[in-house]
Amino acid sequence: MNYGKERIKKSFGSRLRKLLSYFIKGLLISLPIYATYRILRGLMESIDEVLLLDTPGLGFIIVIGSVLMIGFIGSSFITRPIIDLLDDVISNIPFVNTIYTSVKDLMEAFVGEKKKFDKPVIVELSPGIYKPGFITQEDLSLLHLPGMMAVYMPHSYAFSGNLFFITNEKIKPYKGESSNLMKFIISGGVIKLDEIDGNTL
Repeated sequence: MNYGKERIKKSFGSRLRKLLSYFIKGLLISLPIYATYRILRGLMESIDEVLLLDTPGLGFIIVIGSVLMIGFIGSSFITRPIIDLLDDVISNIPFVNTIYTSVKDLMEAFVGEKKKFDKPVIVELSPGIYKPGFITQEDLSLLHLPGMMAVYMPHSYAFSGNLFFITNEKIKPYKGESSNLMKFIISGGVIKLDEIDGNTL
């Protein structure tokens, strides 16, 4: 009798664990999709509200189309001098220039033609402890710090990071792709590096 009860108990426990496994797998599939949907929907609704539009999604289409048009116009050699002049004017307005140039430099660092985070490195913080980052300045002599480099170290799961001044001997080049290392850092090390062989630690 006890044997039968024990068997039923084990069978119930096994099925419960399987159901829990299915539930967790369902969360892993559905939550990222739902979160992405909510973020995109919230973005579109915010744009519609700002533009005072009643048609859902129309504001988003207008903004995307406008940005594409601005990019197309900005790529023309005819309009380039006008854009450069506008850039100079804004860059010389007190206070406004701080915001404008900071945002501009940050955007160019990630998606501009001359990307800034193209020198990935591994920095030795202490014996046996390393941190990945990107060289932003190779010579700090103007700061009276010869033999040191400026290294930007992004945070995981965040659009932020810290800038450190580090002695050259503590910095070792990473031989893989910059984009792979950035993904690796942002994901907290969850995403596997595509080109990890041959990297020096």
